[in-house]
Amino acid sequence: MEEDDVTIREQNFHSQVREYIVCFLLFAVLYIVSYCIISLYKRKSDDQEDEDAIVNRISMYLCTFTLAVSGGAVLLLPFSIISNEILLSLPKNYYIQWLNGSLIHGLWNLVSLFSNLCLFVLMPFAYFFLESEGFAGSKKGIRARVLETFVMLFLLGLLILGIVWVASALIDNDAASMESLYDLWEFYLPYLYSCISLMGGLLLLMCTPVGMSRMFTVMGQLLVKPTILEDLDEQIYCIQLQEEALERRLNGMMSNSYLHGNSQHHLYKELENIRNQRNKLERRKKASAWEKNLLYPIVMMILLAGTAISVLLVALNIVYLLVDETAMPKGSTERDIGNASLSTFGVAQAVVEIILMFYLMVSSVVGFYSLRIFQELTPIKDDTTMTTIIGCCVSILVLSSALPVMSRTLGITRFDLLGDFGRFNWLGNFYIVLSYNLLFAVVTTLCLVRKFTSAVREELLKALGLDKLNLSNSTTDAESGKHAVNGHQKTL
Repeated sequence: MEEDDVTIREQNFHSQVREYIVCFLLFAVLYIVSYCIISLYKRKSDDQEDEDAIVNRISMYLCTFTLAVSGGAVLLLPFSIISNEILLSLPKNYYIQWLNGSLIHGLWNLVSLFSNLCLFVLMPFAYFFLESEGFAGSKKGIRARVLETFVMLFLLGLLILGIVWVASALIDNDAASMESLYDLWEFYLPYLYSCISLMGGLLLLMCTPVGMSRMFTVMGQLLVKPTILEDLDEQIYCIQLQEEALERRLNGMMSNSYLHGNSQHHLYKELENIRNQRNKLERRKKASAWEKNLLYPIVMMILLAGTAISVLLVALNIVYLLVDETAMPKGSTERDIGNASLSTFGVAQAVVEIILMFYLMVSSVVGFYSLRIFQELTPIKDDTTMTTIIGCCVSILVLSSALPVMSRTLGITRFDLLGDFGRFNWLGNFYIVLSYNLLFAVVTTLCLVRKFTSAVREELLKALGLDKLNLSNSTTDAESGKHAVNGHQKTL
């Protein structure tokens, strides 16, 4: 019996070590990828002064950690679904025994813990540490900035706890709720994270439909459109004439020293725009036939199919919510996976669900940066400040943490939420879940209808020649044409 107990303890020890190693390797890969992404956008001029360089480096490491946690939150459901299907297909395989329910639950709990840590501690610390200068009268340096940062964090924590305490006291007036107000670990943090997840879900609800309609424009800018009834040579020739006319005007301004300032800066900006247009036209001209006539329609059809399938699944989920109460999203405490497939069509449906989850995440990020109130957070390559990077990391963390909840709430997948993700209070409210599904389906449909009808309307106006009625554009075009003609006559 003692030998059996020792063997069981050894197996548990080895399984725990194996899980820690797997989690560390997965997080190390995410951290390296996140560091490369942030280094790509971080402003290079931030590394000049010694003290500021140390502060920026520490803030960058914290942002990298947060972005890695965001990547882990995005991969939670896809990794769990793939693991479940692999264990169903190869239940006796020796080389996948490390892939078990304990590892999956451990990953969900770690991501939940690190999400709270980044959202409530690390990112506020990085921001306050970046903006701190030390208290007045104290000796300047890193210690003074760290002290000021911790004081600001303490005051922020008191403010947030006070707001949560007052809000929870106003909502629940019973005796049990009043007693739970003094429980910091079991009440405050889960309740606060539940509120943050609800805000993240609402943010996803606002950004994802906009992003789905915006994706068609983004892919249209990245890919080469088919040339139908267009003469690219003539367009390139006209652009070259405009470019030459602007260059002659700029050369004339340089020779006349009294002409400078805003007019010259405006001409340089206009010349840069014309050169960008010429480069785009030349790229369209040099593109191969399959890229123009095959790749672009295929990508557009894939985007349209992904959006249509998402809306269809949400519509079916609405029907299930009205008919069957088991369609409500819920958490699971079972530590075993691989017992049954949660997909009706097996591996094929699981792959489609994973693709839709990534599509929802990409669409939400695109929609987030497309909204006017968040456009200032758009990162620029090699020219993004650390303050903007902190804002981007917090926003992506909120979106990615709400992605598993959103996918389950909308019925994209039937995989139950694990760990603290299934303990959110609002998940058990039927009216909130039903309203969330209805709003997503309606808003996504309206965004797509507006997108495609606007494109059709523009094409009809072009075909009828009514697009030239825009007086502002026609006036600008006429002025630029006059300048080009005048410049051409002067050279002659």
